[in-house]
Amino acid sequence: MADCILEQLKSQPAWLLVFLSLGFLSILKLSLSILKWVYVNFLRPGKNLKKYGSWALITGPTDGIGKAFAFQLARKGLNLVLVGRNPDKLKDVSESIQSKYGRPRSRMWWWTFLAIWTREFPGLRKLLKVDDKLLSDLIKVNVEGTTKVTQAVLPGMVKRKKGAIVNIGSGAAIVIPSDPLYSVYAATKAYVDQFSRCLYVEYKKSGIDVQCQVPLYVATKMASIRRSSFFVPSTDGYARAALRWIGYEPRCTPYWPHSLLWALASSLPESAIDAWRLKFCLGIRKRGQLKDSRKKE
Repeated sequence: MADCILEQLKSQPAWLLVFLSLGFLSILKLSLSILKWVYVNFLRPGKNLKKYGSWALITGPTDGIGKAFAFQLARKGLNLVLVGRNPDKLKDVSESIQSKYGRPRSRMWWWTFLAIWTREFPGLRKLLKVDDKLLSDLIKVNVEGTTKVTQAVLPGMVKRKKGAIVNIGSGAAIVIPSDPLYSVYAATKAYVDQFSRCLYVEYKKSGIDVQCQVPLYVATKMASIRRSSFFVPSTDGYARAALRWIGYEPRCTPYWPHSLLWALASSLPESAIDAWRLKFCLGIRKRGQLKDSRKKE
């Protein structure tokens, strides 16, 4: 049977053999990509985050994704340093975490929490030097904060030759070609993405894993989405998925339905996505203007 097939192939014109070979390679590549996607999303185990250290620093822990990360990291048994601007909210989050995870699952481990209110990053640098805590994971969002906090903690990670930095990017800067009416937001997220990638290349050999996570819509106050759905996870749902990806790819989309949307967006013409996005964002602006006008009446 095999000899017969080979004889038939030999009798075919060269162009057809080249076409069939390219088709076979394309199918093989697609199959391998699908198998990899299934593995990393459903089968690959998450890393032991304690290997990076016993402390995790989180900025923006009082709302949204940052808050969900704080609870999930506490559930994993990490000590937390919470950095924010509102001392009352920080206190509430810290007390809520202590109330929920105040007693360890193991008698050998006790969780402690430190809430910091800081507007000046030099004060944060001083804190890190004085306490000399093992700060391992960074979760942060804006440009200046991302840069300054990273600058403050990287030397310690380099000295210990281990650590993880997790920055939160956005599909607005990476998945879609443009985000009209949200240009500044998209631009700052593009900075976070490139900043993270450069640090990944620079510090990978130093034992530091730098990652930019790229969520699409998550049910948060900022996104004005109250209810979660299949394609729009809750903050807790996203954070649970996100922790499994820490320490792997330098850029990732942890919530797997988002990767389906990313694949769809990549297959469409950019001009079509631009037109849809502009119409979508104008609709958001119009609804916001109507809401404001009603408040004034």
